[in-house]
Amino acid sequence: MLAIRPATERDFSAILEVQRQAFGEYRDVYEVSAWTTETIDSLKADAQEKHVLVAEADGGVVGSVRFWTVAGVCVIRLLSVAPAHQGRGTAKALLAEIERATMDAHKFYACTMLRTPRNIHLFLRLGYHPETLLPDHYHHLDLICFAKYRP
Repeated sequence: MLAIRPATERDFSAILEVQRQAFGEYRDVYEVSAWTTETIDSLKADAQEKHVLVAEADGGVVGSVRFWTVAGVCVIRLLSVAPAHQGRGTAKALLAEIERATMDAHKFYACTMLRTPRNIHLFLRLGYHPETLLPDHYHHLDLICFAKYRP
């Protein structure tokens, strides 16, 4: 059974391992070292400013996401699901929890790498709409950003 909850410091090493695995799948397409080599200290600092959720299944962390709200816009970053758990609704559950818990947002905003059809399909299926293309963004990534407005 899948459970979504706020992360604690005890989860940080597992979060980084899931993130390393998830983003590592794209190392032949993009420069992903910023996400595959993040440190515990960096995650600790990020967690001071952002909310971090984890998805638990089979007795361990199988996914995570970070988010924060600025001027009514909930920014979603680093949505990661362990490859062995992809396609089971983990990312959908993490996003649904953000939308449920973030009552001060009128808009949800997330970017993903442009050459990741599975990620793009996920956001489209969940009612997000393409809003911005960011070619050759940081680390030479081509990003597509999605928005979803609260009804």
